[in-house]
Amino acid sequence: MRRLILLCGLLLCLGTAQAQVRDFDRITELGTLRVALYQNFPPYSYEQDGQPRGIDYELAKALADGLGLKLELMWAPPGEKLDDDLRDYIWRGRVTAQGQLADLMLRVPYDRDYAQMRNDLGELVNERVVMFGPYQRERWQLAFDRRRLPEVPSIVALRQHPVGVEVESVPSFYLSSVQGGMLSQETRHYPTPQLAFAAMQGGEVDAVMALRGEVDWLLHEANDPQLALAENAYPDMGRQIWEIGMAVHETNRQLAYALEEQLENLILDGSLERLYVRYGLRFEKPEQYQ
Repeated sequence: MRRLILLCGLLLCLGTAQAQVRDFDRITELGTLRVALYQNFPPYSYEQDGQPRGIDYELAKALADGLGLKLELMWAPPGEKLDDDLRDYIWRGRVTAQGQLADLMLRVPYDRDYAQMRNDLGELVNERVVMFGPYQRERWQLAFDRRRLPEVPSIVALRQHPVGVEVESVPSFYLSSVQGGMLSQETRHYPTPQLAFAAMQGGEVDAVMALRGEVDWLLHEANDPQLALAENAYPDMGRQIWEIGMAVHETNRQLAYALEEQLENLILDGSLERLYVRYGLRFEKPEQYQ
């Protein structure tokens, strides 16, 4: 037992020791940009027939190309919280991955309140991370099947109509509790939005609620004119629109500045919007570009 404890301690120390940030000069010297992308998260980052796909993958490749670098992917299984992901991939490293860090992580909320969040001791939770470069506005979206639900002018229309959501997601908590729980009996839970959408196609539910990007992509892939987007609002939901950006280690601001310049070019010349359209998504520019 004592040997096992010592071995575990040694592995932990080794993992931590190897978690080193590559500064911009080192990245340029090695010729690679190591980017952490969420694993199995279509339409943003996923694999198809063994090849990387998705909007975030193609954006990462465009950013690397713009800097004259080769893209090196680090697939990131999501943790329980974003704080865990930033720790594992940006500033501390994962013991199981020998402490290897990404130079850049995509799909990080660009939010001042989150960036300034403090723990019980008053310390910044993410003081070792710089969050920058907003490249997309995201929101929640409802899709429905016109064959069973003619229209959705408000969430009241969902009464007596089962709605599919991802388990433990914001739509799950919202639909289960809104207006005194009037929709709790109609809320159906699935492991992923894709399975919830498949349930709608199979007639198990009449509507699906998920991230707008996920819903847009699923509708695009389904190519069924009877599946439609709802334009209703979501009362008492709190923040319904937020911006998505990037993150680097707080010592790597030079890399952040270089990436922001590349990103701005992609947004202003329409390249990023064309990328979203190819995947069937609507692109909404971040506020600073509107």
